[in-house]
Amino acid sequence: MPLSKLREFLDSHHIKYLVISHSLAYTAQGVAALAHVSGKRLAKTVIVKLDGVLAMIVIPASDHVDLERLRTFCGSRIVELATEREFKDAFPDCETGAMPPFGNLYDMPVYADVSLGENEEITFSAGTHRELVRMNWADMVRLVNPTVCRLTYGRPSIAA
Repeated sequence: MPLSKLREFLDSHHIKYLVISHSLAYTAQGVAALAHVSGKRLAKTVIVKLDGVLAMIVIPASDHVDLERLRTFCGSRIVELATEREFKDAFPDCETGAMPPFGNLYDMPVYADVSLGENEEITFSAGTHRELVRMNWADMVRLVNPTVCRLTYGRPSIAA
Protein backbone atom coordinates (compact mmCIF):
# COMPACT_ATOMS: atom_id res chain seq x y z
CA MET A 1 0.00 0.00 0.00
CA PRO A 2 1.78 3.16 -1.23
CA LEU A 3 0.21 5.56 1.26
CA SER A 4 1.54 3.62 4.27
CA LYS A 5 5.15 4.94 4.10
CA LEU A 6 3.97 8.53 3.84
CA ARG A 7 1.23 8.03 6.46
CA GLU A 8 3.69 6.45 8.91
CA PHE A 9 6.09 9.35 8.41
CA LEU A 10 3.38 11.99 8.92
CA ASP A 11 1.91 10.16 11.93
CA SER A 12 5.35 9.77 13.54
CA HIS A 13 5.72 13.57 13.35
CA HIS A 14 2.15 14.16 14.67
CA ILE A 15 1.10 15.96 11.48
CA LYS A 16 -2.56 16.65 10.75
CA TYR A 17 -3.52 15.65 7.20
CA LEU A 18 -6.49 14.61 5.13
CA VAL A 19 -6.53 11.75 2.62
CA ILE A 20 -8.76 12.42 -0.38
CA SER A 21 -9.83 9.50 -2.58
CA HIS A 22 -10.82 10.12 -6.19
CA SER A 23 -11.48 8.20 -9.39
CA LEU A 24 -8.49 6.97 -11.36
CA ALA A 25 -6.59 9.82 -13.05
CA TYR A 26 -3.08 10.04 -14.48
CA THR A 27 -2.55 13.76 -15.13
CA ALA A 28 -2.30 16.48 -12.51
CA GLN A 29 -5.03 18.51 -14.20
CA GLY A 30 -7.26 15.41 -14.40
CA VAL A 31 -6.76 14.78 -10.69
CA ALA A 32 -7.50 18.43 -9.92
CA ALA A 33 -10.80 18.23 -11.80
CA LEU A 34 -11.87 14.96 -10.17
CA ALA A 35 -10.94 16.13 -6.66
CA HIS A 36 -12.44 19.60 -7.22
CA VAL A 37 -9.11 21.28 -6.42
CA SER A 38 -7.79 24.24 -8.39
CA GLY A 39 -4.74 23.41 -10.52
CA LYS A 40 -2.97 26.24 -8.69
CA ARG A 41 -3.70 24.62 -5.31
CA LEU A 42 -2.73 21.08 -6.32
CA ALA A 43 1.00 20.39 -6.32
CA LYS A 44 2.57 18.03 -8.82
CA THR A 45 5.91 16.34 -8.47
CA VAL A 46 8.17 16.41 -11.51
CA ILE A 47 11.39 14.41 -11.56
CA VAL A 48 14.38 16.01 -13.25
CA LYS A 49 18.06 15.21 -13.65
CA LEU A 50 20.52 17.84 -12.46
CA ASP A 51 23.82 16.91 -14.08
CA GLY A 52 22.57 13.31 -14.14
CA VAL A 53 21.34 13.22 -10.51
CA LEU A 54 17.60 12.77 -9.86
CA ALA A 55 15.82 15.62 -8.05
CA MET A 56 12.19 16.39 -7.20
CA ILE A 57 10.53 19.56 -8.44
CA VAL A 58 7.22 20.53 -6.80
CA ILE A 59 5.08 23.06 -8.65
CA PRO A 60 1.38 23.93 -9.04
CA ALA A 61 -0.38 21.38 -11.29
CA SER A 62 -1.36 24.16 -13.70
CA ASP A 63 2.25 25.24 -14.29
CA HIS A 64 5.32 23.93 -16.13
CA VAL A 65 8.91 23.70 -14.92
CA ASP A 66 11.22 26.33 -16.37
CA LEU A 67 14.29 24.13 -16.90
CA GLU A 68 16.52 27.06 -17.81
CA ARG A 69 15.57 28.94 -14.64
CA LEU A 70 16.22 25.76 -12.62
CA ARG A 71 19.61 25.26 -14.33
CA THR A 72 20.64 28.82 -13.52
CA PHE A 73 19.42 28.61 -9.93
CA CYS A 74 21.14 25.26 -9.24
CA GLY A 75 24.30 26.08 -11.15
CA SER A 76 23.94 22.80 -13.03
CA ARG A 77 25.38 22.32 -16.50
CA ILE A 78 22.64 19.99 -17.72
CA VAL A 79 19.03 19.98 -16.49
CA GLU A 80 16.51 17.71 -18.15
CA LEU A 81 13.25 15.97 -17.40
CA ALA A 82 13.77 12.39 -16.25
CA THR A 83 11.89 9.64 -18.04
CA GLU A 84 9.63 7.26 -16.11
CA ARG A 85 12.10 4.48 -16.84
CA GLU A 86 14.86 6.53 -15.21
CA PHE A 87 12.99 7.26 -11.98
CA LYS A 88 10.41 4.51 -11.39
CA ASP A 89 12.78 2.32 -9.36
CA ALA A 90 13.54 5.25 -7.02
CA PHE A 91 9.95 5.04 -5.71
CA PRO A 92 9.28 1.34 -5.12
CA ASP A 93 6.23 2.00 -2.93
CA CYS A 94 4.55 4.41 -5.38
CA GLU A 95 2.68 4.05 -8.63
CA THR A 96 4.80 5.55 -11.40
CA GLY A 97 4.05 9.25 -11.73
CA ALA A 98 2.19 9.57 -8.40
CA MET A 99 5.10 10.30 -6.07
CA PRO A 100 4.47 12.53 -3.05
CA PRO A 101 6.77 15.56 -2.75
CA PHE A 102 8.75 14.00 0.10
CA GLY A 103 12.17 13.50 -1.45
CA ASN A 104 13.60 13.03 2.03
CA LEU A 105 11.83 9.63 2.10
CA TYR A 106 13.64 8.66 -1.13
CA ASP A 107 17.06 10.27 -0.58
CA MET A 108 16.37 12.93 -3.21
CA PRO A 109 16.69 16.74 -3.07
CA VAL A 110 13.45 18.70 -3.34
CA TYR A 111 12.91 22.08 -4.99
CA ALA A 112 9.49 23.69 -4.43
CA ASP A 113 8.05 26.63 -6.32
CA VAL A 114 7.66 29.71 -4.15
CA SER A 115 4.05 30.17 -5.31
CA LEU A 116 3.00 27.06 -3.35
CA GLY A 117 3.62 29.03 -0.17
CA GLU A 118 0.87 31.49 -1.14
CA ASN A 119 -1.62 28.92 0.18
CA GLU A 120 -1.86 27.74 3.76
CA GLU A 121 -2.31 24.14 2.61
CA ILE A 122 -0.75 21.91 -0.02
CA THR A 123 -2.52 19.02 -1.75
CA PHE A 124 -0.50 16.35 -3.59
CA SER A 125 -0.51 12.77 -4.87
CA ALA A 126 -0.10 10.25 -2.08
CA GLY A 127 1.69 7.57 -4.08
CA THR A 128 -1.28 6.31 -6.07
CA HIS A 129 -3.37 7.59 -8.96
CA ARG A 130 -6.44 7.48 -6.68
CA GLU A 131 -5.38 9.31 -3.51
CA LEU A 132 -4.29 12.79 -2.48
CA VAL A 133 -3.02 14.17 0.80
CA ARG A 134 -3.85 17.67 2.00
CA MET A 135 -1.78 19.14 4.79
CA ASN A 136 -0.40 22.42 6.08
CA TRP A 137 2.27 23.96 3.81
CA ALA A 138 4.39 24.98 6.81
CA ASP A 139 4.41 21.38 8.07
CA MET A 140 5.50 20.13 4.65
CA VAL A 141 8.35 22.67 4.53
CA ARG A 142 9.44 21.75 8.06
CA LEU A 143 9.48 18.01 7.30
CA VAL A 144 10.94 18.07 3.78
CA ASN A 145 13.12 21.19 3.98
CA PRO A 146 12.84 21.90 0.24
CA THR A 147 14.78 24.61 -1.52
CA VAL A 148 12.04 27.15 -2.25
CA CYS A 149 12.54 29.26 -5.36
CA ARG A 150 10.78 30.36 -8.54
CA LEU A 151 10.66 27.30 -10.83
CA THR A 152 7.89 27.99 -13.32
CA TYR A 153 7.20 30.02 -16.45
CA GLY A 154 5.12 33.11 -16.75
CA ARG A 155 5.51 34.76 -13.38
CA PRO A 156 7.92 37.48 -12.35
CA SER A 157 11.07 36.21 -10.66
CA ILE A 158 11.11 36.62 -6.89
CA ALA A 159 14.32 36.24 -4.93
CA ALA A 160 13.98 33.22 -2.68
